[in-house]
Amino acid sequence: ITFDASPSDIAQEALAELSERYGNADPAEADVVVVLGGDGHLLKTLHRYLDKGKKVYALRRTKSVGFMCNDYNPDNLIERLEHAQSVALHPLKVECTTPDGKRHEGLAINEVTFLRNTAQSAKLRIQVDGVERIQKFSGDGLLISTAAGSTAYNHSAGGPIMPLDSNTLVMTAVCGFRPRGWSYAILPQSCVIDVDVIETEKRPVRIEAGPSIVHGIVSAKIWMDCTTAFTLLFDPDQHLGERI
Repeated sequence: ITFDASPSDIAQEALAELSERYGNADPAEADVVVVLGGDGHLLKTLHRYLDKGKKVYALRRTKSVGFMCNDYNPDNLIERLEHAQSVALHPLKVECTTPDGKRHEGLAINEVTFLRNTAQSAKLRIQVDGVERIQKFSGDGLLISTAAGSTAYNHSAGGPIMPLDSNTLVMTAVCGFRPRGWSYAILPQSCVIDVDVIETEKRPVRIEAGPSIVHGIVSAKIWMDCTTAFTLLFDPDQHLGERI
């Protein structure tokens, strides 16, 4: 086991207690990464251990929700890890272009978000699998969420919560103005979404994908990267699918 704790006082206290009881292996030699903190620190840790073959088990050491974390208890950690159920999560991949022609890439576990960068509303053209679905979206922004991330920003923006095994993505308006009455669309997770920014100079838009933020984008392509997986561990009675 290697422990990865957020800077908060309660997470650091738990780190000291658990390290003393169970040891704290070198990350390169560990089988499991035990995260101490909340969802934000968990997501950062998952990105840090991408493609390293490590299973990640999170213990809630935060004053916020910690939806993707297990309840904290310093006792019987080895037994809990042995009986934990695993969930493989595939991230969204985004490729975007800026006005200078440069291409940028990013991965997001929960959602990819397009947001206006000024007081002017964002205007976007949206295609799904090469077919134009919204000629001109106007609003604060747009987000594309995985089922695992549908309980987070997507739900706060008015999007639906999707079962973990639904094989869907959700595309949700962030304070959408036009088209009138449109708030979200449920899409197959196999689809490819292309977004073009309209009036890029007057209405600059940034894209956020996990730790990656790119300002002033011209266009972007988003799809689920099924070649990449993060493995999360949950106590049987707190399984992520059941929780969702």
